[in-house]
Amino acid sequence: MAHDLPGVPAPDPGQVHAQLTQPALGSHRLIWLATGADGGPVGIAGLRVFTSPGQEHLSELELHVDPAHRRLGIGSLLLAEVVAACHAENRRSLIAAAAADSPGEAFSERRGFSRALTLDHLLLRLDELPDADQPLTSDTAPPGYRLAGWTGTVPDEFADAFASAKTAMNDMPVGDMDYGSVAWDADRVRAMAKVIADRGDTLLTLAAVHDDGTMAGYTEVLLPQGSGPRAQQYDTAVVPAHRGHGLGVWVKTAMVRRLRAEHPDVVEIETDNAEDNVHMLAVNHRLGYRSYRRTLEFQLDLPSA
Repeated sequence: MAHDLPGVPAPDPGQVHAQLTQPALGSHRLIWLATGADGGPVGIAGLRVFTSPGQEHLSELELHVDPAHRRLGIGSLLLAEVVAACHAENRRSLIAAAAADSPGEAFSERRGFSRALTLDHLLLRLDELPDADQPLTSDTAPPGYRLAGWTGTVPDEFADAFASAKTAMNDMPVGDMDYGSVAWDADRVRAMAKVIADRGDTLLTLAAVHDDGTMAGYTEVLLPQGSGPRAQQYDTAVVPAHRGHGLGVWVKTAMVRRLRAEHPDVVEIETDNAEDNVHMLAVNHRLGYRSYRRTLEFQLDLPSA
């Protein structure tokens, strides 16, 4: 990853260990390791097999080959094992991501994957924003809404409302990917927070709550391994009935304030948006995010065995 994505923080051993040992939400994982003649690792493939209702057809590939051992058939060998496992798991769709203009893009196209979605990655440098005591883009609450926030697991008083708001993510642009949809309930949002905590990450959430008690929107930011210079934007969503009031900009602005106050070691936030998600891209550019790289999402349609 350090070779293919210069400038992107590579995962440290603690993050890799957590990925290998902590189950992801609504899925299980299979791993393959390719070794050279001396027994040293030269490539790895991981397959996430989704198990939640609405996604039982789906699997996701992560494949890496050491740069010094590429174009020797190692990637093809690993992919063949993955595809066989997909058939055994009764999957019809295999999705994978590759950096634009990278060896992974060329490999995917040669192996029959079709391009399904383009993601624009953006960075917000907090030290380039106005000083902490200066107003940001949207510090004023829209009429009829108040802010609620928490760290980790959602408080019981908001659990059902948060689950309903999470379902709003099902209409996010996914291009031509056969992604399916996920039904959220209070148990699932609690399980999601536990998975994140168990791998050592910290999840911060801010939500817009309407005067009638419904949750109108929210934004989530992940601090890998608790904290560090770069935070990861997770979901931001506004429930359809509450769109058009500037809630997305408001909650994301409030999150910047929160990070500055509670986590001064965070200096930048990374997010990604589908290139056709015009609204959220406009929100992020308004906040000061700037594009810095692109990722391509590929899909391989698997015929029935």
